[in-house]
Amino acid sequence: MVIGHDEALEWYRRNCRRSGELFGMIPDFAYGDRPIPLRNPICFYDGHIPAFGINTLWKRALGQPALNADYESLFERGIDPEAPPDAAGPQWPTRKEIGEYRRSADAALTRLFAEGPLEDDDNPLLRRGQAVYTVLEHEVMHQETLHYMWRRLPFDRKIRPAGAAAPVPGPDRAPKRETVRIPAGAATLGARPDEVAFGWDNEFPVQSVRVPAFEIDVHNVTNSDFLEFVEAGGYSRDDLWDPEAWGWLRSESVAHPPFWIRGSKGWEWLGMFERIPLPPAWPVWVTHAEASAYARWKGRRLPSEAEYHRGAYGSPSGAERDFPWGSEPAGPTRGNFDFQSFEPLPVGSFPEGASGWGIHDLIGNGWEWTSTVFAGFPGFQPMASYPQYSADFFDGKHYVMKGASPVTGRELVRRSLRNWFRPNYPHVYASFRCVGPAS
Repeated sequence: MVIGHDEALEWYRRNCRRSGELFGMIPDFAYGDRPIPLRNPICFYDGHIPAFGINTLWKRALGQPALNADYESLFERGIDPEAPPDAAGPQWPTRKEIGEYRRSADAALTRLFAEGPLEDDDNPLLRRGQAVYTVLEHEVMHQETLHYMWRRLPFDRKIRPAGAAAPVPGPDRAPKRETVRIPAGAATLGARPDEVAFGWDNEFPVQSVRVPAFEIDVHNVTNSDFLEFVEAGGYSRDDLWDPEAWGWLRSESVAHPPFWIRGSKGWEWLGMFERIPLPPAWPVWVTHAEASAYARWKGRRLPSEAEYHRGAYGSPSGAERDFPWGSEPAGPTRGNFDFQSFEPLPVGSFPEGASGWGIHDLIGNGWEWTSTVFAGFPGFQPMASYPQYSADFFDGKHYVMKGASPVTGRELVRRSLRNWFRPNYPHVYASFRCVGPAS
């Protein structure tokens, strides 16, 4: 058996506790807010997470009857729409009604995870426990979405959890900019099904890519690094931006990173619960368009997905690692991930997580933009439990991200995992580093 009842139930309960804490940060008067126009209102996600579990595992995989067919249709699709939803939208149920549905779904799924069929080689949705993992990882992914939605709420429309410490900006200056040369070698992208307990469809099949030698930043680009770009007029130079990015810049009047705010005494960081003076040693979180423009300004570029893999998982010995640091499981000393912090930390804070080449923070502190357009690997096949998960985004308009952010669950920290977003999406916790030709 790929996943047992005890493991599945513990993971499911961990998810429920975390989701409960997140929705507990939202007072009733903000429950219908839509902090990000291209996403549905908060109440939708409180219904979507349990409805996805029922639709995917309870109904489609096991053939069980609906608990509430209307809700399971209303809350079915949770992907960013192409355009802002109709401001009026559907008539959403009340918080009490959604809570009642969530409790009924929880009872059904708890019984299933505790004693129901989790794996069946004759059922494509349950082969190797696929639908079980799909439901469990889906909730972890949405917990990250909720974090960056909550950040866009005014401070008086969310409740700070007890024990949530104020962010510590860290040192007054970032580490000296350093690069490391990575020799030519192979990078393994994707995974073989027998190598991982579970992977989303875009993680398969495995492929080996020959990567020429290149030079890469040891640390992510920091706020202080990016401030130089801002002060040099980088947002007013059309030669640094591709035409689509330049059009977005002009139409949206973008003039600084999405997590920066102009304060009375200078730049500030938009934290989850407060604004603080801009921490110079934190990684800058920006869109792909902004990262690309900065790299051009430096006479460099963003790494490809294969170059990221070569720098993160390759090693001077020639062997490839499971994680940048080796084969030990992802833990709190390896990087800023698994909901350790609402905010990033100074770059280089986790030396135990450095790669074999001495590159820091490849996992955690912010996803890493690559120059690779999101697409399936040769031989891609949609997954039975969620066939539209990846294929809907093979449109040439999304870029691959690797690594993890502070609010990426440890269950998602694996070499083959791929994330993706549009180049001008300003809400995701995404960092970057630059590469150039090998010297």
